[in-house]
Amino acid sequence: MYSSIENPKMKTLKKLQEKKYRDQTGLFLVEGEHLVEEAKKHHCLKEVYFLEDQNKEPMVTEKVMKYLSNLSTPPKQIGVCQKGKIKKEMQRVVLLDDIQDPGNLGTIIRSMVAFHADTLILSPHCADVYSTKVLRATQGMIFQIQIFVCDLNEAIQKLKEKNIPVYGTKINHGKNIKTVEKISKFAIIMGNEGNGVHPEILNQCDAYFSIAMSEQCESLNVGVATSILLYELDK
Repeated sequence: MYSSIENPKMKTLKKLQEKKYRDQTGLFLVEGEHLVEEAKKHHCLKEVYFLEDQNKEPMVTEKVMKYLSNLSTPPKQIGVCQKGKIKKEMQRVVLLDDIQDPGNLGTIIRSMVAFHADTLILSPHCADVYSTKVLRATQGMIFQIQIFVCDLNEAIQKLKEKNIPVYGTKINHGKNIKTVEKISKFAIIMGNEGNGVHPEILNQCDAYFSIAMSEQCESLNVGVATSILLYELDK
């Protein structure tokens, strides 16, 4: 049983609560039985540690579990997962340009799974997709898509080389998404909550969509807007 927060192994695990160590090691933590089970189901789980009252090895005390966890109530299990285990053919791609809110990121990932998108590409300045808040917001669906973090200019060029059309959104000058027929391959770019997509990125799109809505509403939350677009493209 691990009973000391000074244990070198526990100190190493604790570092995975910081983005720079997740980036260095390619590992991240998931907290709670549901996320651990989802990670295991999709072959991303490397190790799991159990709270002492679970009578499963390897065990940690409540003090150690609180030390490892970011939650107010310590979970019964905490798992160590490997990044980049999911590999899929790119067909339906979502690119995110500097999305900052963990809740929005989690909503987008859940909608991607719901509406059969397979690949998420994030700009380097997006919120960290492997943070505790994002992972919990995805409810384990993060393990069903492949994820890349890279320069969006480079990503767009590679998508076009694969003959995957790239779409953006424009409130007044885009094609009404309701009139678009189902597309087998696409990439759609969504932007920062306050500033939208950078103009130099948006200008590289092959075409633009818009979401028809009441004139009393100026704009939609990016998580909601992405969900609507993916739903309509999947019909």
